Amino acid sequence: MTLRVGIVGGSGYTGGELLRLLGDHREVEITQITSREHAGQFVYTRHPNLRRASHLTFVHPDAMSECDVIFLALPHGIAAREIDRYAALAPTVIDLSADFRLNSVEVYQRWYGEAHPNPAWLERFVYGLPEVRRDQLRGARYASGVGCNATAINLALMPLARAGLIEQAAIALNVGSSEAGHTPSEGSHHPIRSGAVRTYKPSGHRHTAEVQMILGENLSIDFAITAIEMVRGVHLVAHVYLNQAQTEKDLWRAYRGAYRDEPFIRLVSSATGLHRYPEPRIVAGTNYCDIGFSLDENNPRHVVVIAALDNLGKGAAGSAVQCMNIMHGFDECEGLRFTGMYP
Repeated sequence: MTLRVGIVGGSGYTGGELLRLLGDHREVEITQITSREHAGQFVYTRHPNLRRASHLTFVHPDAMSECDVIFLALPHGIAAREIDRYAALAPTVIDLSADFRLNSVEVYQRWYGEAHPNPAWLERFVYGLPEVRRDQLRGARYASGVGCNATAINLALMPLARAGLIEQAAIALNVGSSEAGHTPSEGSHHPIRSGAVRTYKPSGHRHTAEVQMILGENLSIDFAITAIEMVRGVHLVAHVYLNQAQTEKDLWRAYRGAYRDEPFIRLVSSATGLHRYPEPRIVAGTNYCDIGFSLDENNPRHVVVIAALDNLGKGAAGSAVQCMNIMHGFDECEGLRFTGMYP
């Protein structure tokens, strides 16, 4: 049976990405997509890449009707306050915001500086990263979104963390402008943003809570985020100091063991060639996370891990669609087979 899908908050970048991905999904029909500001307009007025691919018009959120699955692509704080309403409209809700990612009200208050608006709902949501919550997602009714930067860190370091090898990690994340969303700001103004290499969060980023939740709260992991001249993408370079010496074969064993059966993790680490390590441009528009590593020749307890993903894809809408596939027993890769473009 074809699932009827609704997208709430469809005029933003993640809403548009959901619409693009679900438009190629053979098991769903997108029946409605909402926008307060653009109600009555064709969706391609906001997402011009979808001209002729979708003939939907935006509807006001108050006019939304019942469906089988609702994706919430709303700004932080709104979904938690309106979840009862949307849960009454659809048996499956997948929220792409940060509202239901964390499993503790205390941790939420610490990192977001306020009490959670709807704490009773936190335990109902499964954290929406299939590589770590696949079993819990099967048959679940509610899934949270993931933080794009946290996802890059979690996927890049998870094999080492699971093996108990991490003593300390220092991470640099370079990110594109679409992380800031579609609403213009002083920092996204083109003369200011163009050519920028601006470190805007050298410590204490909220995504730290997600990293601690997945990799372990006692791990010593620090990261800084820098905005660069790029639209889509997260590029991670992590200097990881291990508690015991490793060989290249040890590292390959850890990463292949963790990701051998994962459809959207690609290990990229070649001895020669131009594309020896992951690059954001290669994964743009896809649901892939590419991961590579290099062991320090002079220090077998120091490994540099490199990763790349699309913040709107694997870091947001792609993972959300992957969750829906698992929750409803579809082929996990349905709607997500786009391999990107090169050059």
